[in-house]
Amino acid sequence: MTRLILLNKPFNVLSQFSGGNPGETLAGFVKVPEVYPAGRLDKDSEGLLLLTDDGRLQAEISSPRFKLPKNYLVQVEGIPTEETLQKLRKGVTLNDGPTLPAKAKLIDPPDLWDRNPPVRYRKSVPDSWVSLTITEGRNRQVRRMTAAVGFPTLRLVRWQIGDWTVEGLAPGEWRDAPLPKTGPKSRA
Repeated sequence: MTRLILLNKPFNVLSQFSGGNPGETLAGFVKVPEVYPAGRLDKDSEGLLLLTDDGRLQAEISSPRFKLPKNYLVQVEGIPTEETLQKLRKGVTLNDGPTLPAKAKLIDPPDLWDRNPPVRYRKSVPDSWVSLTITEGRNRQVRRMTAAVGFPTLRLVRWQIGDWTVEGLAPGEWRDAPLPKTGPKSRA
């Protein structure tokens, strides 16, 4: 039977089971044999990482072909204007080509867990939070998108992939998730 796990990947943890010191890989958090990440989340990013033992499901979740929306809560340096958000909504040009349009909006600071170490704070430079939803998964795409419009990312939390969210999971916690009943990921 296919297994799907939702993990709240902590900051400074690799999205792999080997190759790091104790506590720096998924092996320090998920003691389930034969599950593998469906996609990546950079070491300096936090939040939802999906793990599965089903290679087809793993490919469908991570493949840009299925355009599965991924929502990120992004703390940026500065306060983006509506014009800046519109640039993200239209897609921005990165060094590897233009991005697809994104959903982007300013949000109030979310009620998240503390990060260790905390994000640097500068009295002279304000920060703000943006909810950004993309359907691609290029390397460090969200960070590169916010930088391209002049607002470097300070903290990046993946909140949602498709219908799955990290809500209710503390960093390092995981839970089994029900498989979807429809769409390319269904297991009918």
